[in-house]
Amino acid sequence: MTLLADDPTAAAVLAAMPCHPVPPTGHSLAIDALRSARAGHGFAIGHDGVMLILRRPWLALDLPVTPPIPAWLPYGSIGAMKAELRCGLIPHRHLVSILDHFRAALPNEAAAFVLWNESTQEFDVQFPVIDDATPSRLVYRSPVQPPGCHLVCDVHSHGTAPAFFSTTDDADDLHATKIATVVGHLDRPGGPVMVSRLCAGGMFLPLPRDPFSGGPDVA
Repeated sequence: MTLLADDPTAAAVLAAMPCHPVPPTGHSLAIDALRSARAGHGFAIGHDGVMLILRRPWLALDLPVTPPIPAWLPYGSIGAMKAELRCGLIPHRHLVSILDHFRAALPNEAAAFVLWNESTQEFDVQFPVIDDATPSRLVYRSPVQPPGCHLVCDVHSHGTAPAFFSTTDDADDLHATKIATVVGHLDRPGGPVMVSRLCAGGMFLPLPRDPFSGGPDVA
């Protein structure tokens, strides 16, 4: 087998983030293995573009990241986009407990983490230790994830302010694979406003709804 790089570090990087051409007919064992993996990521390249294939125990994502390639390529199609929560939607009762916690923290910001246990298939909410909290700033210590548990959703509030992702949020989320949710206007009688996005592959992908069962469409 021909090595893609003679430098061990470079070879390790390429092995950790592989790029596979799509055969014009039939299946690619490498791409099939990537799509069925418990965890991993890589790219598939076809005549109709490049697709990020990302797998986590709780997430299966196939996302086209380029338009069709103008050059002629003797490759097959990368296929359709896919975004699936392998863990399912988060039970609505966890959203209720998070919102209660956020309202109790008013006027200050607050945070919560939704974890999923791969063995028990159960969700749990953890609230971090807060070092400093104001209506516009939050400093906390992220909880240590127990073995077999995965961070699915990172939620924080903006108190009575609007819900939006700040430049600080962008920097914090850039290298993470998770759902990020911001809750704002917690003081409004009609209920809070929520915005959610999927952070994956260094990209922020808008979600049509929040990740909780029984929840409304997000703003």
